[in-house]
Amino acid sequence: MTKNTVNEIERMVVTRVFDAPRELVWKAWTDPKYVMQWWGPKGFTSPVCKMDFRVGGKYLICTRTPDGQDFWHGGEYHEIVPLEKIISSMYFSDSKGNKIDPAQLGIEHEAIEGAHDVILFEDFGNGQTKLTFIGNEPMESAKNSGQLEGMNQVFDKVAEVVTKLAQAK
Repeated sequence: MTKNTVNEIERMVVTRVFDAPRELVWKAWTDPKYVMQWWGPKGFTSPVCKMDFRVGGKYLICTRTPDGQDFWHGGEYHEIVPLEKIISSMYFSDSKGNKIDPAQLGIEHEAIEGAHDVILFEDFGNGQTKLTFIGNEPMESAKNSGQLEGMNQVFDKVAEVVTKLAQAK
């Protein structure tokens, strides 16, 4: 794992505008029953999602690959500004949430030392919401590893969930 400092390198950023009010996008991102519907890139599922959604709270999510292999992600919430911002850490873990080195799973993962994931929710006007994800990975590494493409696929899945929530309103 290469370590870079936050100010040294361009971070992975993914932005999308959703045709839904901020409250619905926030709900899709913060309610475990909806997170399970969009977590992971296309073809991946999430059979387990536990979230203690508060500052200092932790989460544990299982990502299942199309061939049935499970990977676990744990994390902690460092800052929550309702309907505006979430700052959290995310790491590979075992099924109990204990942090593990991604190399143990055969995964190359480059992270920026001291960086956390930042998720911004902005009212974009006309009932639209701009969602911005700033990851703890360097942009170049995210492009090369497929993480950037995977995150765009995640946003596609979030859009599906948000559309269903808007239609149910």
